[in-house]
Amino acid sequence: MRRILRTAAVGAVATLLAACGGNSPSGSGGGTSGASAPTKVKLQLQWFTQAQFAGYFAALDQGYFKDEGLDVQILEGGVDIVPQTVLAQGQADFAIAWVPKALASREQGAEITDVGQIFQRSGTLQVSFKDKNIAGPADLRGKKVGNWGFGNEFELFAGMTNAGLDPAKDVTLVQQQFDMQALLKRDIDAAQAMTYNEYAQVLEAKNPSTGKLYQPSDFSAINWNDVGTAMLQDAVWANTEKLQNDSAYQDTTVKFLTAAIKGWIFCRDNPQNCRDIVVAKGSKLGASHQLWQMNEINKLIWPSTSKIGLIDTAAWTKTVDIALKTKNAEGKTVLTKQPEGLAYTNDYVQKALDKLTSQNVDVTGASFKPITVTLNAGGA
Repeated sequence: MRRILRTAAVGAVATLLAACGGNSPSGSGGGTSGASAPTKVKLQLQWFTQAQFAGYFAALDQGYFKDEGLDVQILEGGVDIVPQTVLAQGQADFAIAWVPKALASREQGAEITDVGQIFQRSGTLQVSFKDKNIAGPADLRGKKVGNWGFGNEFELFAGMTNAGLDPAKDVTLVQQQFDMQALLKRDIDAAQAMTYNEYAQVLEAKNPSTGKLYQPSDFSAINWNDVGTAMLQDAVWANTEKLQNDSAYQDTTVKFLTAAIKGWIFCRDNPQNCRDIVVAKGSKLGASHQLWQMNEINKLIWPSTSKIGLIDTAAWTKTVDIALKTKNAEGKTVLTKQPEGLAYTNDYVQKALDKLTSQNVDVTGASFKPITVTLNAGGA
């Protein structure tokens, strides 16, 4: 998610097509072994370089893409880049995007398919100071509730709706900036945050009462996984038409997923190394922040009981259901109808997993345990 894509409202994705510039991809042809040239591949991220994408950078750094005969170029995301539309335009071969936003783009004509569900859990929180006594969605009644909008708010709105609140009447909605200053200044009562980014930002800030960094005990956080309104987030998206008609692209997709999964496994087992890889790649956030982020990203992936990358039907169905039924402050839903066509497939990731398991690679991470991370002021 970047942190998460903050570019355009779901309903405005189509108007951003012209803004998503870039070079044309090099295609998916070419040999992958012996004296043949490696296949050139472009991967579009959904935000700037950070540990949210560490697995792909690790696959590049450790030579996993090269081992699969791929020459991968990773394209940074940014404020004016919608990754799924870059993919749909043919300017990238694969893209990383949240499922609801990508499905909204599909509904508007983007021919893209989820081929690898990397994040198994949502990383979105609603954070408040402990003294606000906000333990769950029902406690948001009468509060000033910050959210980013742009399609990122539907877990929050679904949670409030399920708790019997009318988001348009029972809370004061505030357009939240892309930092935590409004919360820290107490201008709002609850703020949207990602476990791996904005939540760390509040813990990297000094408590003016003590002169020391804030502690988790100073805050409460609503986790949408616990509430039951979590939606699927970072996934690998591919070109639908090529998946159906281009055998070389099909082969490349399996190879790409094989290497990418190996990268995420490397980051699971070597979080400090992946922190260093991301920092070396030019992350604008500090080393302690990146290690926190790497650790939190690992928690969203591991353990992956059904194997990393497989799309779980129940989680997919719940995401689509929320996208169809939950209305935002303007009364709009993410989707207006069930996804049509090849919205997702496990065919390619299953082949990648079969290859890895035949090599005795652990693709479930059943024994995964997060590390302890100490944050520094400002994330340094």
